Order: sequence, then structure tokens, then C-alpha cells
Amino acid sequence: MPILETKNLTFTYSAGTPYEITAIRDINLCVEQGELIGVIGHTGSGKSTLAQHLNGLLKPTSGQVLVDGRDIWEKPKEIRAVRFQVGLVFQYPEHQLFEETCYKDIAFGPKNMGLSQEEIDVRVKKAADFTGLDQKLLQKSPFELSGGEKRRVAIAGVLALEPQILILDEPTAGLDPAGRELLLEQIAQYRKTTGSTVLFVSHNMDDIARMADRILVMNKAEIMLFDRVEEIFKQARELRATGLEIPEITKIFVELAERGIDVPIDVYTVKYAKKILLELLGG
Repeated sequence: MPILETKNLTFTYSAGTPYEITAIRDINLCVEQGELIGVIGHTGSGKSTLAQHLNGLLKPTSGQVLVDGRDIWEKPKEIRAVRFQVGLVFQYPEHQLFEETCYKDIAFGPKNMGLSQEEIDVRVKKAADFTGLDQKLLQKSPFELSGGEKRRVAIAGVLALEPQILILDEPTAGLDPAGRELLLEQIAQYRKTTGSTVLFVSHNMDDIARMADRILVMNKAEIMLFDRVEEIFKQARELRATGLEIPEITKIFVELAERGIDVPIDVYTVKYAKKILLELLGG
């Protein structure tokens, strides 16, 4: 049984008004325990709207979201519990920091779960470690920290819930290359250590290609593709036709193929590209 499933999921903003717009339409997907799913699509394709349905921040116009086989809206009064199971990190999460200290901000979720102070303390420190946040900063105000440190505090606040499913909406947006690289490593390590299921929403195809098991491609409110990474990049030309950027290394191999050189176009990592080129050049 999949840990996360949607059935004919549809959501319309401002239904019944002149401003009505369908943000996602008839979304059907199954995600298995422990998978890392990359979610890509152009601006307005429905990525963030989909993400906000998966932990009950938005209620479907029609269709279902199931976590562990249970419709999350079966008991609307218990929707808060779903948000402990399915953690959502918004784009620019540091904008939602509000407590006096980093410790209190990270502890906010576990405290609302009704955990003991001892358990809260364990979770705060563990989440800080996962995000690479120096524990000396826990008693400081989050507003005294650098931008990268603030983001780590905000992400740690979601990790402290120890969700079964972690959804990250553009988590690397606005970070410098070093900060981006560090955050990606931390996400990979968190998944490896906890066995959690991760959905990673991003515009950066290189990050998605490197991290994901499968990729969900959204286009015009619908699922365009949902498959293993190598199968997605076999359709590199179709991806580019919808306005999506593909990894730089894939662009090179598409160009080589278009120039008549017999190479595959589903090349999405430098390691695989090296192997192909060495074979092509006779070792």
C-alpha cells in the first residue's frame, strides 16, 4: 500500500466567480514509503497547490488525498494530526519565524503535539543537528541570524515533528551555491537516516535529477509525466518544449544527438556522461 496517494484530485480557486481558475485537475499519483519524488513544472503549473493539499492546508474541490490508505479529510476535525504526519516546508520558510529564540521556534510544533519537555528537547536538538545548525545558536533570536541560518531554523521546526512524509517547496530558492549544496546534502542525509518519504518541489532540474527516484512533471494543472528519472530524461525535447529547463549535461547530449552523433539523450549526471563519452572514444 502506498504511503501517499491522490485520486482524481482537483482544486479550483474562486469557484463560481468570474475569477475561477482550476489550479490542479484530476491528479492521480501513488508514492511508496521511502521514495524521494522530484516535482517540477513551470510557474503556475500547480506544483505548490498540489503540495498544500498533501498535508491538508487546502481542501480539494473534488477527489481525495490518502495517507497510509486513509482519506485525510475523512474526519475534518482531526486534520491537524495530518500536519504532524506530513510536514510541509514552504518556499522562504524563514519568513514564518516568530518566536523569541531559535529553540522556541523549533519546539513550537512538538509542543503542540503534546509531547513532554524531555521529548521536545531531544527533538529540537536532533532537528538542529540534521540541518547543521550550531546548538550554540538555539538560545539566540532567529532574527539575529544570517539568511542561511534562519532557513535552517525554519526547516528544523518541521523536522522536529518527525513527519512520515516531508514536503519541501523550493527549499534552495535564494541560497548561494554553497548554501544550496549544504542543504541538499542535509536533505539526502535526513532521508537516509530516517527512511522518510520526501517530495522535493523545485525549478532546478539539476537538483531534481541528482536526488530523485522518480519525477513528477506538472504542466497546465495536470500531470504531464510521472516516471523514473532516466525515463523522464528520455523525453528531454518534450520537457524543453513546455518551457522547462533540463540539466546542463542533458542539453549537451541532446545537442550532440541533433548533430548526428549516436549518443543517448537520457544522460542527466556527469558520472553517466563520462561513461558514455569514454565508450564513444574507445576508452
